[in-house]
Amino acid sequence: MHYASPPGIGGVEITIAHQARALLDCGFGVRVISGDGATFHPQIESIIEPIFSSSNADVLRVQAELAKGQITAAYHDLVARCTAALKNTLADVDVCIAHNIPTLHKNLALTAALAQYAADTSLHVVAYCHDLAWTNIQYQAELHDGDPWDKLRQVWPNADYVTVSAMRQQELSKLLGVPADQVTVITGGIDPAQFLRWTETTKRLVQKLNLMDADGILLLPARLTRRKNIEMALQVLATLRQQSGADFRLIITGPPGPHNPTNKSYLDNLLDIRTQLHLEAAAHFLYCEGPEARTPLLVDDDTLADCYQLADALLFPSTQEGFGIPILEAGLSGIPVFCSDLPPLRQSGGEDVTYFDPQHDSPSQIAQKIAATLNASSSFHLRVRVRQQYRWETIIRRSLVPLLER
Repeated sequence: MHYASPPGIGGVEITIAHQARALLDCGFGVRVISGDGATFHPQIESIIEPIFSSSNADVLRVQAELAKGQITAAYHDLVARCTAALKNTLADVDVCIAHNIPTLHKNLALTAALAQYAADTSLHVVAYCHDLAWTNIQYQAELHDGDPWDKLRQVWPNADYVTVSAMRQQELSKLLGVPADQVTVITGGIDPAQFLRWTETTKRLVQKLNLMDADGILLLPARLTRRKNIEMALQVLATLRQQSGADFRLIITGPPGPHNPTNKSYLDNLLDIRTQLHLEAAAHFLYCEGPEARTPLLVDDDTLADCYQLADALLFPSTQEGFGIPILEAGLSGIPVFCSDLPPLRQSGGEDVTYFDPQHDSPSQIAQKIAATLNASSSFHLRVRVRQQYRWETIIRRSLVPLLER
């Protein structure tokens, strides 16, 4: 519940959209109640009640009176109307996630009505506090001692309080006079698939291979031909995982090369090496990841571009190359490059990539170069932390669902 809901694009509205979709995926029945908005998902019920809005004409008139400290008959009438609307919209609801309504004064009649409704019923309220009126100097002239303004700084019965940051947690703890550990921090998040505009194939692969929880992702965009030296990449991956103790992955994008009939046997050989190195869950040959069993996957250009966005580094151990387009693609994608020291790759990579000798450098030496570069990169650490900890799906399952189930 909020003054407004999707398809509005404010920070709270975006949060509501992600929460609603993720909770639906978790098996909850979800209803979105607001004063402004529209249906935004076919399986999520949206109820628009205009007097819950912060911009409704009647609400604005009452808010102007309240800002002057005036409690009029119009206010009491608006509280009664909000109460009647709450009875209709919340009659079969077990938990109401109320965004900002318990701590912000943009519709005080709704705040008062919801507080009383929760006190009179078994409704459990998750008071989701993005903003606090009483701690914001901008709002002080509009707030007054006594009811209904005090409801914004009082603990509601049968409510769990949530803030979106540690700073807000401390502010709310002090305002309500409760220990900070009684206020749950649930941060905002990001939806990688939506933000990066992944293809449906990419979405399926990420979910199937659990790529978002990886500690590092190496990309080898090449057809499966022997000159690509993919067995070396597998050995580097195994060594890197062993040396670091981290869940590094390798994505090999291409199919067997079409011009040599032995390339199919090369794939079989690579799969055997993967098994011998215990990399079945770490080295991903996308050709073998078709939507159905025994159906090969031929990666399209958009999905290949997604792979560059997913990857933390390019690993390119070829023994022969004509030029080296993947070096340019990695440069445009902003990921570090680790590649064979070949003249054509020198031409495209210049002094801006890390080279190794695929004939004489050991997998251990190459793995150490990769680890040293990534460990020194703050952008790499931020990238991994964001994808592992700040996905909306992860945040909601880890932090919000326990409050609802309690």
